[in-house]
Parts: sequence; C-alpha cells; structure tokens
Amino acid sequence: MLPEIVGRDEFAALIVRTAYEDEAAWRAVAEELSRPWGEERKHEVEVHLVDDPVWAGATAEAVVAAVMGDEYLSVVFVADDVTMKSAQHALLALDPVAEEDEDLDPMYYQELIDSPPAREFRTVPAAVHEVHGNLSLGNMDFQEFAEAALADPERVLRPVDFRQ
Repeated sequence: MLPEIVGRDEFAALIVRTAYEDEAAWRAVAEELSRPWGEERKHEVEVHLVDDPVWAGATAEAVVAAVMGDEYLSVVFVADDVTMKSAQHALLALDPVAEEDEDLDPMYYQELIDSPPAREFRTVPAAVHEVHGNLSLGNMDFQEFAEAALADPERVLRPVDFRQ
C-alpha cells in the first residue's frame, strides 16, 4: 500500500514521481515545472513534488487510489517511465474524482456507459499549471483537457491547445 501524501497545499499542483531510472530526466522535469507560467510568464508556480522511491513503479490506478481522500484534488500528475523517456517530458494527468459508471441505469445513461469519459491524458510540463488552476477553479472540466490532448497528433496537451 502506498503512503498518504501529507503536507500538500491545496493550491499546489501534485506531481508524483513513479520512475527512478533516469535522474537527469527527473531534474529536467522538475526544472520545467518550476518555471513561471501564463501570459508573459508572470504567474509563480506552486507544486508539490512527491519524490520518494516507495512510489517506484506505481500504476496510475494505485496513485489515484492513494489520493482519493483529498477532497481538494482535481487532478494528479504522474512522472512515469513515458515522461522520463519522452523528449517533451509529457506527464500523465489523472482524474482522481471520476464517477463510477457501474451504478448507472442503462435506460438513462447508455451513451455514457458505452463511451465513458477519458480518465487520463498526457500534458507537457508547461501546461500543468493551467490545467491544475482551471480544474481547481471549475473553469473547465477534465474531459475538455483530455479532448484537447487527444486532438493533438502526438496525443499530448500543450498550453496553446485549449486557449480560445
């Protein structure tokens, strides 16, 4: 069982490292996440990095299960093997508040049962803070970001993908 994540500021984006084979790649990811963001890069970042080898190899499902008790968490980002091997360091964004579809009445919710919403997508570090902020404030929902990521040829969300 994975440990509880403690001491996280509810306004900080949560990044959980699950890959430990490339320290240089992790440092590059952490550096990218620490850069100011937004228009003209004027917004300071708030991140909570979970960098503990106990998380090594943890699956997306295990990470979500470990954070389910955090009522303020609208998204959790995972720095996994794909992140470390990708030139763009695309993190896995997970929806920790996804509704369970098993209790849906097929008479009313068949379309949702047949085509459930995306529960994850990949995002470059430069988009993490916009995703986290918009989801935390309820300006956008997880599905909107997932659809923007899936529309990208590489299936990765970039900061300009969801701006209007």
